[in-house]
Amino acid sequence: MSKILIKNARIYTMTDLGLIKGEILVEAGKIKEVGETVSAPADAKVINARNRVVTPGLIDAHCHIGMMEDAIGFEGNDVNEAIAPNTAQVRGIDGFNPMDRTVKEALAAGVTSVATGPGSANVIGGTFFACKLHGDCVDEMVIKDPIAMKCALGENPKRVYSGQRKMPSTRMGSAAVMREALVAASNYMKKKEEAAAEGKSAPDLNLTHEAMIPVLKKEIPLKIHAHRADDIFTSIRIVKEFDLDLTMEHCTEGHLIAEKLAKYDYPAVVGPSFGHRSKFELKEKGFNTPGVLNKAGINVAICTDSPVVPLETLPLMAGMAVAEGMDEYEAMKAITINPAEIIGIEDRVGSLAVGKDADIVIWKKHPFENGAKPTTVIVDGEIVIG
Repeated sequence: MSKILIKNARIYTMTDLGLIKGEILVEAGKIKEVGETVSAPADAKVINARNRVVTPGLIDAHCHIGMMEDAIGFEGNDVNEAIAPNTAQVRGIDGFNPMDRTVKEALAAGVTSVATGPGSANVIGGTFFACKLHGDCVDEMVIKDPIAMKCALGENPKRVYSGQRKMPSTRMGSAAVMREALVAASNYMKKKEEAAAEGKSAPDLNLTHEAMIPVLKKEIPLKIHAHRADDIFTSIRIVKEFDLDLTMEHCTEGHLIAEKLAKYDYPAVVGPSFGHRSKFELKEKGFNTPGVLNKAGINVAICTDSPVVPLETLPLMAGMAVAEGMDEYEAMKAITINPAEIIGIEDRVGSLAVGKDADIVIWKKHPFENGAKPTTVIVDGEIVIG
């Protein structure tokens, strides 16, 4: 792999170093050194980033890229298995198409890693996974699988299943479906454990229950879609009942209840804040939410929910949050290190720290500015754009 020296850069390290003017050395696909000056070997490729901004590869913690393909209808739509309110057994990785044009467009815009997976038609939709956006085989692009179990409360599952004349057709029904699934999976897990302890035959394999075991063991969180304040509190009520981990997804009315949410210490993945308020539960949608939650002490990531908003607009979404009061450096954290922490891949990506994957973006102007585009995108130490 190439050795690369980036020099004379304005570097958003997203570490304790903060924003510095300095250099980055890349070797063997990893970040070897970061500082005002570094010791580079003579054979390193030198990139003079004078007057340019350098950031970690950007990260979206909640999208459906590769799951709902561009410029195509049913044939390319693999985002919702909308035939049963609990489809915990489906896996996002099995619906991801790395050849879709939007994957390449996002990478060219500086987004190097994402969490992607099922949509919000079902109360329990299946597992999300985290991957890089450079590659042609998803198995080679994966950073971590699974990272969460996708769930949904509010209008979406109500709309889908009331149309099929089955439960849930109310918010009460959605909460009940989620509880029933958790109880059934817990009973299944206990029977497996008891059988193993007693040397007896395990219960018949049930992939739906199996998929929930990592949730029950707190190995992965529930990733619960909830826009309205009451739905957010229902998600908290359920995870507390079952002693589970939670990431609050969308959290559209979070700014109305920020101080209360801060008491629970669950992270929030906020967005998409751009676009039409297409349903009632979005009536409070605005770009002020990330900043209000951040100031309340909540770990906030900003997402596009692509294809709801194109993934390449992620830095612009952060810039819009800044325009509505969010601190600029905190907004940069919300599309780099914060999403990495929330989806559990911060050991690999999200900051320009020694030992991490060399996913680096060089910008001609600040990425929050309208029209900003990378001049260079580096993934795993290889220049893939520029």
